[in-house]
Amino acid sequence: MYKKFALKNGMPVILVPKKDSQSLTILVLFKVGSRYEDIKIHHGVSHFIEHLMFKGTKKYPTTLDISKTLDGIGAEYNAYTAKDHTGYYIKANAEKLELVCDVLSEMLNNSLFDADEIEKEKGVIIEEIKMYEDTPIQHAEILFEEQIFSGNNLGPCIAGTIDSIKNMNRQKIVDYMNSFYEPKNGVIVISGKIDKKAEKILNNYFTQEKKANEMFLQKFEEFKDIQNQKRVLLNYKDTKQVHLALGVPAYSYSHPDLYALYVLGAILGGNMSSRLFINVREKRGLCYYIRAQVDVYQDTGDLMIRAGLDKDKIHEAIEVIIQELKKLKDQGITADELDKAKEFLKGRMILQLEELNELAEYFGRQFILTDKLLTPEEKIEKIFAITREDVSRVASNLLKTEKLNLVMVSPFKDEKEFINILNI
Repeated sequence: MYKKFALKNGMPVILVPKKDSQSLTILVLFKVGSRYEDIKIHHGVSHFIEHLMFKGTKKYPTTLDISKTLDGIGAEYNAYTAKDHTGYYIKANAEKLELVCDVLSEMLNNSLFDADEIEKEKGVIIEEIKMYEDTPIQHAEILFEEQIFSGNNLGPCIAGTIDSIKNMNRQKIVDYMNSFYEPKNGVIVISGKIDKKAEKILNNYFTQEKKANEMFLQKFEEFKDIQNQKRVLLNYKDTKQVHLALGVPAYSYSHPDLYALYVLGAILGGNMSSRLFINVREKRGLCYYIRAQVDVYQDTGDLMIRAGLDKDKIHEAIEVIIQELKKLKDQGITADELDKAKEFLKGRMILQLEELNELAEYFGRQFILTDKLLTPEEKIEKIFAITREDVSRVASNLLKTEKLNLVMVSPFKDEKEFINILNI
């Protein structure tokens, strides 16, 4: 289904053809994100660099030059920064592969990082940070990971803080980029309709042979879970709804029980027939949205329940959520729930990977974070191999009172009135 090789400069490439597609997505990922940063020196620099890539290059001197070139062929393009990787992608008519490679390689190898543009972009990013803080759904999730990964660089917000962005300067940015943006620390993925000359075209444009600056290069500090008591964090905001994030530390990409955790998450709160949705929203009308999600990193992960809850019935709502966790831990799941969860995960994956961007990211993220590649079919096989006993083992291992973390963006201020509810 895919072909893997390396360019002349050592940069890995993965080609993922998709039958009958007339377009392609080219995605470039680098193994760098906010967890690699020294928080005291350049918190938010990974995200800042992502922004600056669109601010002009030697060949395309301004943002407008880049956007007009790509808009001129009807392309979709964007970038994103995660805690452990950064990605840049362009989706376009497959006939335009050379032009797409030209623009993307220019951005990655010849961005200007103009001092005036850096100062202007500080304002843009500061407004982005304010947006997150003013959006309770997002802010609760950010605060949850700050708490659950407390003491580790995996915790803090990817975008940085207003102060850290104000203190950013061009030298910090260039030094940091030179540390991580080198061929062997990344991967190029092309999904969709792939030209027979793709390998030659990539070698013509992605020629950079820069090696990482060892003076700045660093590995991230692995997270060590030492939590031994339940924790509550209340972020006061005069909201009409409580935005909650509740969960526990969980598994890494390489953990043997990861797929059982995916199944558990689907049964708990993955869809509109899940336990939480039925028992918190449908039966009691305590929320508008509620879901459970599994977040995975190289060395750790988390299981998080997110919900927007009726503030006048918040205690009842938390008690119901806790009851569902306890029931899952004590009583396990039914054979019917297991079968439906597997089919749900399979169906979602198939739908998701219909999109070329998602298909490229599926392969690229695996490679960059695990150095392994599972086809979608192989991943589905692993999901369908999960048993009820596997899910029960995971629930028993993870769902413990002393591992619970509750974060709420709400009009409440007294943590003590919630801490005693958290018992599973």
